[in-house]
Amino acid sequence: MVPGNKTQISEFILLGFSEESALQSIIFGFFLSMYLITVFGNLLIIQAVNSNPHLHTPMYFFLSNLSFVDICFISTTIPKMLVNIQTQNKVISYEDCFTQIYFFLLFVQLDDFLLTVMSYDRYVAICHPLHYTVIMNARLCALLILVSWMIGALNSLLQTLLALHLSFCTVLEIPHFFCEFKEVIQLACSDTFLNKTMMYFAVGLLGGGPFAGICYSYSRIVSSIHRISSAQGKYKAFSTCASHLSVVSLFYCTVLGVYFTPAVTQNSHSSVTASVMYTVVTPMLNPFIYSLRNKDIKRALRKFFRMATILEPIVLRQKKC
Repeated sequence: MVPGNKTQISEFILLGFSEESALQSIIFGFFLSMYLITVFGNLLIIQAVNSNPHLHTPMYFFLSNLSFVDICFISTTIPKMLVNIQTQNKVISYEDCFTQIYFFLLFVQLDDFLLTVMSYDRYVAICHPLHYTVIMNARLCALLILVSWMIGALNSLLQTLLALHLSFCTVLEIPHFFCEFKEVIQLACSDTFLNKTMMYFAVGLLGGGPFAGICYSYSRIVSSIHRISSAQGKYKAFSTCASHLSVVSLFYCTVLGVYFTPAVTQNSHSSVTASVMYTVVTPMLNPFIYSLRNKDIKRALRKFFRMATILEPIVLRQKKC
């Protein structure tokens, strides 16, 4: 970008989805509904897993972590957007923008890592069922989660600190509903070669590496399923992976569409739509895709609601006393 009138900026302007005031209430209601569904659905999954000892297994441990990350992920962007629509103010401060960038990068990487860990869990369960409990022990599960958080936090910090050294011109409009990292870098007047290099390197390494791991896991899974003789056995094995594979496809296709489409050919509306898919739609669908089709989760949720129904009158009587 050609340097313009450099100034000490204090805020950015988030253009959002539409300038038409008539659509703002519709957009507000639409995204508020999706946000509440996402938070409530993922909280139910976490509660169901934690309250049922039968679900204290590696698969559900990773699922509850994914639900927690999805709540944090969507909470990084949507509440600020809803506040902006409600107050009719599109401004986000410089500090809030880069804070949002840090946490957005952190949680999108954690989503990526957890999807990879879950594919490895399914690989061990299907390809090495007799050694599953030995391989996927509690120590390894905790270590996988810890390493995911550490790598995500360090990379997010590095990318954010590099971006903080950029100088910005007077054009501070972000054609997005949040401080999307790539869009913010494109607003800079100073040289962004290092930032773009590090961004694409991180996407290639921390996105491409896990994606390769997922592809390898599923190639082995497909090979193992092919060797199962009974049709029922094949269906049972594949059904445990189909939901995960569909979410992986949705997540990776939209992320790659945003970060690997050239800025010259990329339409701002298509970029925003792709971002909505992996920042809002995917976290909202995860509880349904992963869990509500799962008999164990359904049983745990029924038990949880039954206990809540029993305990509610007791709590009300105690308050009256």
